[in-house]
Amino acid sequence: MAHIATFTRSTPDTAARVWVDDNGEVTWGDVATVVNPWDEYSLEETIVQAKSCGGDSTVIAIGGAINDDALKHSIAMGLQNALRIDEPGADMHDSLVWSALAAGAIRKLDDVDLIIFGKESVDVATDQHTFQLARRLGWTMLSYVAAIIDIDFEARAITVEKTLEQGKQTVAARLPAVISVMKGINDPRYPNFLGIRKAAKARIPVWSADDLGLTLPRPATAVLRYMNPPARDVSTEIVHGENVDAKAESLVARLLEEKVL
Repeated sequence: MAHIATFTRSTPDTAARVWVDDNGEVTWGDVATVVNPWDEYSLEETIVQAKSCGGDSTVIAIGGAINDDALKHSIAMGLQNALRIDEPGADMHDSLVWSALAAGAIRKLDDVDLIIFGKESVDVATDQHTFQLARRLGWTMLSYVAAIIDIDFEARAITVEKTLEQGKQTVAARLPAVISVMKGINDPRYPNFLGIRKAAKARIPVWSADDLGLTLPRPATAVLRYMNPPARDVSTEIVHGENVDAKAESLVARLLEEKVL
């Protein structure tokens, strides 16, 4: 029986105001976190593909308890299993550390055939951890997947359509594989009442590096400090005129005067 895994995380709402507080910590106040928006598509695709083959689905989060909300949302959507990997003191900002923990989790599960990611993490705007995970596992990496055309778990093969700047590309690869999916691949479902009740009762196991039998690599990066951007002195001027042409002429004149053009 096939087993499909996906990863998610809790992030600030994209509409939330994020700033650095007096202690140098990043905060978004009392605004609730949400599932990383790109993950909505990978979660949905994991549910769809697992159901279509009668297989298992597992969602994994790397990091602290803040990610439990994203995991419970995933369960409410229809993911069968959830777990969290947390190692106190580990630098989760470093993608090498993150990918080492993720690879350890996949190896411990032992029967995963396919890993599905969203395009990127919206709060840090990066997807390098997905490629690093594939490299650690020695699996094929297929990014920018717009559609999964076919999966044959018995034949250990997958065919996908990738989105490129020049157009579309159809690619076939062997399983196991890691893929990252694009926004248009599906329409993510909303959790229903039964799913929400199941998620509320769920107890999410937490594994450490010791549980995974890991010695974590030394971080290659370090966050030295966070800073708010400098305040900008902004003034606004409304351009007046009898008609659109007159307003356009006034606007161009002011831009030339300010040497913007």
